Amino acid sequence: MPAILIVEDEPPIANLIRLSLTKEGYVCTCAYDGSEAADLIERRAFDLVLLDVMLPELDGFELMEYLRPSEIPVIFITARNALDDKVRGLRAGAEDYIVKPFEIAELLARVDVVLRRYKKNDTLICIGGLEIDTYGMQVRKEGEPVALTKKEYDLLLLFAQNPGRALHRETMYERVWGDPFQYGSKTVDLHVQRLRKKVGWEDRLTAVSKVGYRLEA
Repeated sequence: MPAILIVEDEPPIANLIRLSLTKEGYVCTCAYDGSEAADLIERRAFDLVLLDVMLPELDGFELMEYLRPSEIPVIFITARNALDDKVRGLRAGAEDYIVKPFEIAELLARVDVVLRRYKKNDTLICIGGLEIDTYGMQVRKEGEPVALTKKEYDLLLLFAQNPGRALHRETMYERVWGDPFQYGSKTVDLHVQRLRKKVGWEDRLTAVSKVGYRLEA
């Protein structure tokens, strides 16, 4: 499922959003100030950012400027309900602007709409000669099923949802294995090697020096 970064300096609100999205199957990470969020975005791959405006260190509008080149979709979630703020947020490139207090059901609906717009919730992904059925968790190549382990499938889906993006080993490990990355571990590399052979991506799934791997778009 897509990975979402929640940038909110009030822990109770951040935790409420995180718990609600996690129940829907999303992978969530929280940051409590703008600088922490910028560091996470530099090191990890996210499919969506939920961004407060009034933040310590960097405010939401400043962080939005930092985010723009990455093309990660952003939804502002803020208590600032002035029309000028809404217009500024949307003109800065945000996909949506939600004013606190809000209903969780509304937030979930808007998240789903944005992710569908960016095709992060598609149930069928066609890439590199493969068909990936995310609903049935099945992979086919030229119509024939490809047998993958659960970790290999999750790794393949991560690459397929982020073509052209260099993925750090720690990002892949945290997203697929759900634990902090142990530096020096060869787990990611071994799984990538097996995945390459099984799906025929020896030339398409390339190593990025001192970083990790990238699926060539």
